[in-house]
Amino acid sequence: MSDIIDKIIEERLKRHGRIFVNKEILLPDYIPETLPHREREIRKLVEILVVGLKGERPSNILIYGLTGTGKTAVTKFVLKKLMEKAPSLGARIKYAYVNTRKVDTTYRVLASIARSLGLRIPLSGIAISEIYTRYVQALENWGGLHIIALDEIDYYVKRHGDDLLYKLVRINEDLENAKVAIIGITNDINFVDTLDPRVRSSLGEEEIVFSPYDAEQLFDILWERAQKAFVPGAVSEKIVRYCAGLAAREHGDARRALDLLRVAGEIAERQGANKVEIKHVIQASREIEYGRIYQAVSTLPLHAKLVLNAIIYLVKTKGSGTTGEIYSKYKEIAMSYGYDPLTQRRVSEIINELDMLGLATALVVNRGRYGKTKIVKIPRELLTIMEEALGET
Repeated sequence: MSDIIDKIIEERLKRHGRIFVNKEILLPDYIPETLPHREREIRKLVEILVVGLKGERPSNILIYGLTGTGKTAVTKFVLKKLMEKAPSLGARIKYAYVNTRKVDTTYRVLASIARSLGLRIPLSGIAISEIYTRYVQALENWGGLHIIALDEIDYYVKRHGDDLLYKLVRINEDLENAKVAIIGITNDINFVDTLDPRVRSSLGEEEIVFSPYDAEQLFDILWERAQKAFVPGAVSEKIVRYCAGLAAREHGDARRALDLLRVAGEIAERQGANKVEIKHVIQASREIEYGRIYQAVSTLPLHAKLVLNAIIYLVKTKGSGTTGEIYSKYKEIAMSYGYDPLTQRRVSEIINELDMLGLATALVVNRGRYGKTKIVKIPRELLTIMEEALGET
């Protein structure tokens, strides 16, 4: 067995450097020095936040847009530049960026915010109210502007409610020497409607909407990064345009385009090729789709998994299912496991969430005098992946 490992290591090290110069440039978390086709959004965000350099509190901001439209990159880029500029103008600015899908409990979110001011917060063992008190005291002692960017904020609120958000948008009432501004980042254009009215009015003082990229814009983004990430000649304009075109079909997702290009390069490297070809991109697309579906299904809440199980059963037996049929099957499955079923209205909301995640397709059909109903389907090529993910969770 160790011989196999030694052989793979030896072969991979020999091939190292044929494809990539710096693969990290293609990672979604990498923030480049320029962000093509987001000048308007950068300008608006800076115009809102720039008052912080004069010691004033900026408005709170909600940033909307589909996945991969540059929301996170623009926010991090602008906050980094503001913090760098602040000392030369005699201003005090720090920021906390928290992805609330990854840092997914109230304790961890608040602890992450507090740590960005240099506070030492243990991984557990302190009351949330105590973390908040320490954070407020640290703010007062420091006396600057703290900007809190909460990414995927809709995910957090769905799981934990908006109590923490309420505390944060009202925190300036507890401060005399310092100020706090909130930036909420979400994929859900209707997110604000789910909030308590007191939170809604405070959080959504300013709004910025990011539109999807088109194929030409995606090409510009990819080509700029590709020239730094790949060995010269390892990737052509044709390949980059192909990746951009595939991603443009899926809501103009730059993250998807970058993943395609990076994984295609990794596949080419594993196969000992000197350059990325169309076949590598096609294989990368299959691998990414498998991984995306598997991860999305395996991380669903319990009842969403049960609803998905019901949809899968109906798709396999009759090709599709109405909301009524899905609810009946879901109730049967839930009760067989000893769980109390949710209401039909909540199951209908879960179906919409599965549709939004791309795990099912829900189409409203008019049946004349029988009224409207929703027909739910899943592409048959995804059924096996979903069943594997459900079977292991």
